[in-house]
Amino acid sequence: MSTLAIVLIVIAVIVLAALVGGFLATRKRAEAGAADYERHVAAADQALEQARATDRGWDRALLEDAARAALSEQHPDFAYEALYLVLVDDRPGIDEDRAHFAAAGSDGERRVVLVRGAAGWSAEHAR
Repeated sequence: MSTLAIVLIVIAVIVLAALVGGFLATRKRAEAGAADYERHVAAADQALEQARATDRGWDRALLEDAARAALSEQHPDFAYEALYLVLVDDRPGIDEDRAHFAAAGSDGERRVVLVRGAAGWSAEHAR
């Protein structure tokens, strides 16, 4: 076997090892991210329950209706299968309360931030 053939085989083995290692690392990171996301959603649900216990303006149905309205207004072509409450920001009073939602669909994810004012919940922005 020639020296050139040996060098090409070694390079091919190194490239293959790098590709397999990269694939495994990416898969592990994605699995860890999914677990973190589920914990984050659970924490937001718990914060919502605590906020609702002290302030009756945190009604889950009203929040979801406002999030759906914002999505249909700002992203009318986006189809989503699930709507997750991912952050509850309950500050003293009602003027600075915020609720963050994530809508997940086959085309990706869109975020909606709701703010609460005297008139109720409305979209601060959806992206």
